[in-house]
Amino acid sequence: MKLHEMQYTEGARSSRNRVGRGQGSGNGKTSGKGQKGQKARSGGGVRLGFEGGQTPLARRLPKRGFTNFTRKEYAIVNVASLNRFEDGEVTPEMLIESGLVKKELDGIKILGQGELTKKLVVKANKFSKSAVTVIEQAGGKAEVI
Repeated sequence: MKLHEMQYTEGARSSRNRVGRGQGSGNGKTSGKGQKGQKARSGGGVRLGFEGGQTPLARRLPKRGFTNFTRKEYAIVNVASLNRFEDGEVTPEMLIESGLVKKELDGIKILGQGELTKKLVVKANKFSKSAVTVIEQAGGKAEVI
């Protein structure tokens, strides 16, 4: 087959239906909208979920759950990514500068995934138990701010 021999398969393309162009078109007079009513009017139709004035399903069902407005969200850092720092102290400011943390949110939490090869004094708002053990095994110290 060559490019100039290519054709659409039968029924793949149909001509556009020109609504409201006389009885001969098959969609004249009421333009396929039937007789009167809200859906026949210009700008007519109803919003999504509208049930003709009946209380919509979304309002008939009971509410579930709640949003905890006192929830704290921490920026998390794994212990393995702390290997980029030299031996010494690691502060939240250093974590932000290095790009490990984009936003401090409600604080920084250190998690214990991976291994630590440096002797670091890590300062953060929270530590997981596994993070504390990994830091202390490497000869460092975990300090809660």
